[in-house]
Amino acid sequence: MVDAAMRVSHRERDQAVEILRAAAGDGRLTGAELEERVEAALAARTVGDLRELTADLPWEGMPPQPREVLRIDQRFGEGRRTGRWRVPRRMEVRLMFSNLKLDFTEAVLGHGTLDIAVDLRIGGNLTLITPPGVVVDADGITKSRGEIKLPPVPGPETPTHLRIFLTGTSTGGDITARPPRRLPWPRKAKPRAGGER
Repeated sequence: MVDAAMRVSHRERDQAVEILRAAAGDGRLTGAELEERVEAALAARTVGDLRELTADLPWEGMPPQPREVLRIDQRFGEGRRTGRWRVPRRMEVRLMFSNLKLDFTEAVLGHGTLDIAVDLRIGGNLTLITPPGVVVDADGITKSRGEIKLPPVPGPETPTHLRIFLTGTSTGGDITARPPRRLPWPRKAKPRAGGER
């Protein structure tokens, strides 16, 4: 048995955060509980601190730890990461005459930040689908061609679950971050006044 007073590492804090997020995804924690516990987990100093935050949650079925670095070197065609994909600490993306979409709507977040180093050549376009709580910072991009389109920075009332920091160069590609597109619910036809004609 590990001593509860033993100091925890960054990796152990990240693992606890992933357990909390998986539990919230299963409906075991409310949004407010998740935010409170994640904040406490990131500030935890000892094993005992983390145990208190996850003692009432199952460890079974926890997503495996994400890779430290995910490299994507793509020329021509379309690429995407959608659904429940595991977000690493860092990504290295090189695109030329191709489009890559990274959808964070259902992504499994193991960390609070993601560094993406990009090398966008002619025709290399990167699209980020960012639900509420995902913020993109593109101040580290050196651009000679192409466009960078980011949504407005959310207000303090919106909790931030993931910060994405973009660095690197764009010499001919576009970078777009946008919220998910939701299809409208089908509307039921309203009955006409006076009955059918």
